[in-house]
Amino acid sequence: MKNRRILAAGLATASVLAGALLAAPASASVATGTTGGQCSLTDKTLTATASINEPLTEQFTTYADTGGEWTGGDSTYSLPLRGGKTGWFFSDSFLGTVNPDGSRPTDSPFVNNSVVVQTSKGLSTITGGTPDAPAGIIPPEPDGKWYWIGNPTPGEKHTVQVPLLQFEKTGPNPFDFRWTANRLATLDDETLQLQSIIDLPSATGINWGSWTLQEGQTTYIYGIADPEGVRSSYVARTEGKDALAEDWTFWNGTDWVADEAAAVPVVPYVANEFSVAKFRDGYLLVTQDTSELFSTRIVARTSCSPTGPFSEPVELYRTPETGALGSYGDADIFTYNAHEHPQLRQGDKLLVTYNVNTFDNVGDVYDDASIYRPRFIDVELEVSE
Repeated sequence: MKNRRILAAGLATASVLAGALLAAPASASVATGTTGGQCSLTDKTLTATASINEPLTEQFTTYADTGGEWTGGDSTYSLPLRGGKTGWFFSDSFLGTVNPDGSRPTDSPFVNNSVVVQTSKGLSTITGGTPDAPAGIIPPEPDGKWYWIGNPTPGEKHTVQVPLLQFEKTGPNPFDFRWTANRLATLDDETLQLQSIIDLPSATGINWGSWTLQEGQTTYIYGIADPEGVRSSYVARTEGKDALAEDWTFWNGTDWVADEAAAVPVVPYVANEFSVAKFRDGYLLVTQDTSELFSTRIVARTSCSPTGPFSEPVELYRTPETGALGSYGDADIFTYNAHEHPQLRQGDKLLVTYNVNTFDNVGDVYDDASIYRPRFIDVELEVSE
């Protein structure tokens, strides 16, 4: 299985995972120290209490094991759709069935992106291609380049816009691939079928689309790059009804400018995928911690502005699956790309997802289908003096 997320902190042997911390603490707190303008979050203490979201965990587990359509995937972005539906957007996805013993057939169909649609009646899967030859919602190009998705956002005229990262193979091994471009897919918001693909800014190597944040007719687009080896976030912005398809400007530390090369990092140690959302009168960033290799820590930072500066990280949760001492007892297992789903927030209770994967892409993901699926976590936040 091709997977850029394995590379979030650089390649390393699986033995690094064995010493990972495993327990998911009931709560944690730290002073936020938010600067860069004043809001109610400035110099406050953020306290987090986390637990597994049982309803979503049970619903997706049952569907993956018995639905005969989608059996696992990663990215795990979500978007409200017309008719009270929610679209769960995944990158690399397994389709088909799961065996009675919990294993995945070795001939299971595999696509680079899919959508699981949630309604009051349950879940269903949308892909491209045909039933006999499924493809991603955004299929590979004729030359073999493929697409992993970023955070989808509503577009103009009943559409969904999905930022894309395009990749190509560079050799025969699983990690022999490279990013080649940022692009933008437009889908029909009812059928979720592809309408068009256009180019997005790609000159600097920043991977845009880790997150999108809409405020009125302003859309903020977050991306990642690795200045001096530190995975860091950058911010772009558009103005207008057509979201990501409008002209982009880039935050240079003091102003919005047309030159992508002038963009500066606004927060360090983020993952490939993370979230930034309104929280009270400020903003909340949720990410897997990448300050340490294959970290089990999901953290949050606050800010009074979508461009930062952001506070020091507050630990929300530690993922229990990672490493030889983790819940799978497997040194190859790791977790990654945690983020919030703001539209599903209830008061100050967040819904956070993260992904689970393995370095053993020819064994583990087939031996145990439960590995390669999202996890759903409720995080209750309190802000105090």
